Amino acid sequence: MMEKHEISALIDAHPERTALDQAFYTDADIFERDISEIYLKCWLYAGHASEIAKVGDWLLFEVAGESVIIVRSAKDEISALLNVCRHRGSKICVENKGCAKKLVCRYHAWVYELDGQLRSAAHMQDDFDKSGLSLKKIHAEVLEGMIYVNFAAEPAPFAPVRDAMTECLKPYQLSKAKVAHRQTYPIEANWKLSVENYTECYHCAPSHPEYSRGHSLAKPGARATDLMEQVMSRAVDCGLSSKVVNRLYLDAEGFGADYAYERYPMWRGHLTGSEDGQPVAPLLGDIKGYDGGTTDFQVGPVTFALAYCDYVIIYRFTPVSQGKSECDITWLVNGDAEEGKDYDKGKLTWLWDVTTAADKRIIENNAKGVNSRYYVPGPLSTMEDFTWKYLSWYLAAIKP
Repeated sequence: MMEKHEISALIDAHPERTALDQAFYTDADIFERDISEIYLKCWLYAGHASEIAKVGDWLLFEVAGESVIIVRSAKDEISALLNVCRHRGSKICVENKGCAKKLVCRYHAWVYELDGQLRSAAHMQDDFDKSGLSLKKIHAEVLEGMIYVNFAAEPAPFAPVRDAMTECLKPYQLSKAKVAHRQTYPIEANWKLSVENYTECYHCAPSHPEYSRGHSLAKPGARATDLMEQVMSRAVDCGLSSKVVNRLYLDAEGFGADYAYERYPMWRGHLTGSEDGQPVAPLLGDIKGYDGGTTDFQVGPVTFALAYCDYVIIYRFTPVSQGKSECDITWLVNGDAEEGKDYDKGKLTWLWDVTTAADKRIIENNAKGVNSRYYVPGPLSTMEDFTWKYLSWYLAAIKP
């Protein structure tokens, strides 16, 4: 257990471009600051609009002991309601998703409208006033069908994110996409080890042969090659954006309102992320063909995405406890595509299921080493620049 002044001193003493001290992964007080200063203040991916297509459809978003009902409260309205009854605090929705005309607490049958207003509560006093007992709301924004939420009372504005990213993502028409598959991978490790692993490709060549044979990021300098110039030229012909946007971490316009978009080349002969590099689903949106590249994009500090011409995957990392985390992956395809006819789910998910299963092993082994009494943080490589950018932001974010 660490006092605030001890945490502050540990951060001040942290060497440049060095892995984190063991306490950042194991100390309970630091973990509480991770939650209060990051997860309860940043924009977080909660789901896709296609998952709650009809009025009354809802899904749960759960993080760090908090539960949020993401509900289609009207035709063009999505609400994020805290899943805590205003009577005695029971969870209202207990399944992962569902559809209802009203939200009913199973404990004492308090009934709420889809926008959270309390409709009825039986056997209350004559002077009972239900007007101040609506379900508490948190902020919710939708970007091209992707739903982001923020627990903060006054979060960083989402408008700059939307303004910058809508143009970049427009060709994909993700608001018209649908979820083909969603899977959660439990990881026996502190959440930061999961994020750190995602933010570098130093480990890709030795650890992910399936990924590395198609993706050039496994090789340093991939974005500065002739192949990159060729891909960017073809991207425009295919209707894709060639813009590079990077407002992440300490460069973000508002805390937790990060955003970035950048395309990079795949190796020749690879058109998408699949076992053989060949398409696994119909083209997305208005995209006219395959340019031989793929796009990294990011919204918020702990949600990452990879956009191919035929599908998109969204990675979200969340803490479960100090030593446990989850990686939630969503696969998006063209909204008109039919499983079994236009895509095979096994082929669609193969690459990133194999890669994430390997990452799970890597991260859990990393955690075992970090928890050793002999662990000493080491220096970061030139292929871990983005990891240091994230770690620098993290240290500043949790500093008391």
